[in-house]
Amino acid sequence: MRVVLAGAHGFGAHYLNRLRKLAGQIELAGVCDVRPVSPEDLDGLGTPEFSTDLPELIKRTGAKIAILATPIPTHADLTLAALSAGAHVLVEKPTAATLADFERMEQAAAEAGLACQVGFQSLASAALPEVRRLIAEDTIGRVTGIGVAGAWPRPASYFTRSSWSGRRRLDGVDIVDGALTNPFAHAVATALAVAGAEERGTVTSVEAELFHANAIESDDTSAIRIHLADGPPIVAAVTLCATGRDEPYVVVHGERGTITFTYTVDEVRVGDGPVRRFPRADLLENLVEHVRSGAGLIVPIHRTGAFMEVLEAIRVAPDPLPIDQDHQDLSGDGPVLPGIAQMVESCAERLELFSELGVSWAVPLMVADRVVAEYVTRPDLPITAAPRPYLHPVRTLCGTVVTELQPADHPHHLGAGVAVTDVGGRNFWGGRTFVRDQGPQWLDDHGIQRHVSFTGRDSSGFAETLLWQRPGEEPVVREERTVRAVPLSRGWALDFGFTLRNLTGAPLTIQSSATKGRDGAGYGGFFWRAPAGSRGLRVFTSSEDGEERVHGSRAPWLALAGEDWTLVFVRAGDDPWFVRVAQYPGVGTALAWDTPLVFEDELTRGVSVVVADGRLSAAEAAGLAAEAAL
Repeated sequence: MRVVLAGAHGFGAHYLNRLRKLAGQIELAGVCDVRPVSPEDLDGLGTPEFSTDLPELIKRTGAKIAILATPIPTHADLTLAALSAGAHVLVEKPTAATLADFERMEQAAAEAGLACQVGFQSLASAALPEVRRLIAEDTIGRVTGIGVAGAWPRPASYFTRSSWSGRRRLDGVDIVDGALTNPFAHAVATALAVAGAEERGTVTSVEAELFHANAIESDDTSAIRIHLADGPPIVAAVTLCATGRDEPYVVVHGERGTITFTYTVDEVRVGDGPVRRFPRADLLENLVEHVRSGAGLIVPIHRTGAFMEVLEAIRVAPDPLPIDQDHQDLSGDGPVLPGIAQMVESCAERLELFSELGVSWAVPLMVADRVVAEYVTRPDLPITAAPRPYLHPVRTLCGTVVTELQPADHPHHLGAGVAVTDVGGRNFWGGRTFVRDQGPQWLDDHGIQRHVSFTGRDSSGFAETLLWQRPGEEPVVREERTVRAVPLSRGWALDFGFTLRNLTGAPLTIQSSATKGRDGAGYGGFFWRAPAGSRGLRVFTSSEDGEERVHGSRAPWLALAGEDWTLVFVRAGDDPWFVRVAQYPGVGTALAWDTPLVFEDELTRGVSVVVADGRLSAAEAAGLAAEAAL
């Protein structure tokens, strides 16, 4: 069987080695490339013809098969060219750079009556039907989800090896060379195959969290959740920024156990049982046998339709977000994310995305291509801290951190967010609860604000749904929160809005310690904890100066300034300001300043916070407050 190889460098060298092993069965008749191939690279393969014109080479050599090991964006046009010249095709993964290209390839193969096999080698493993058999025989009970984890290291040179490496598009052409769509494409395709969801129409939607630590435009660290028309959710988390290589795997979660398929080594394990290894067929040999005898193809192009639906969702998703260097180890050849291997494993085991694990870099806010804030959705905190989502660190444009997390003076102070001391008798602030005539007491009354989902996300912010509840109780409040970073003429502004929807069916009461008898302690609402130890702190409004005069005021804006930074708080509505400077630096709005606040259906509040470098004057603060309020 005569074949031609398009793309003899890079991964094409792998095919040259395979062709050597198949000498006597397959003859390499020609090589198509834009660069000559050295005689050493062709050692043992005879003297194949060389050309830069694939159709002409196929026709001249009479090749029956064209192997395409070329860059991703060339797959579609070269497949069509090979088919038009009368050759069957083995095209490397991923199938194509776009779903439209996939459709062109699939249609062309059908019209030509020729085979188009895709190089997803893991789908040729005998382990795959074994995993499916175990699922069908109810070995682990009803399948609740499928996880994927992959952690590999890649040096910086990996992303400079070619002009298209690490690119989403180049010169207006889609590339989609990301971690999930290229090096870990097998992981995604294998998980879909395990779920029995391989053809077009089986994927209904994809949630994507795409990031990069390297200076590239594509993703090197990503997590996705694939929703199927008929099947369990699939969560895939991968990285190219690990300290070492771990074999990637697919884990099937059932009600009575798990099945782990380590697809790179064809190994299957049920629960903690013994590991079994399976053989794997060769896709090139399978294609040769198909051409000779009509044997069934293992990975015909239509079998990659669902994978292409996932790739398309990644292609049209917002561009990957950078992971701030504070989270990176830059001591080696390329950035490393400490602990990332454990994070991707947690995603696969818990079927959660990075943001749902509470990884701070997974929800960054950006201004002028800089990460100015990070948002933690699910902090690992004791119930006494009233666990809740928060912003920390929040930075000025020059990188000064202006929030503090769990300071020694108040461990339940969590950056910037919403915290209320008493909602229907539940403590959503943390720490001790003030009891009238008794003072602060440790009570079993703490609640959590539970992240449910993001309803919208981009590089500048998000919309989020949360539930406020005591563990073991029904939620009392559903919150709709919006957070956005907005550039200003100087610095930037954090726009923070929230609506609390009463779920109790009866009027709901919000209280503060002040409403229970603690004078001046009206805190509860939006709250910003600034760093302790900040030098030269000063708090002021347009007409007042100092903590005593500003605390409890209803000025439209309030500024807290240190020597290196200034925060200007601009609120909508008429809630008083809660201010601390001497004891600790913090500013918030007070929902229940001195009397309880009762609401039946919903309660909406908003605040904008200007974050600026340097100490602003009152006039400068007033100008930025007006700009932020627009």
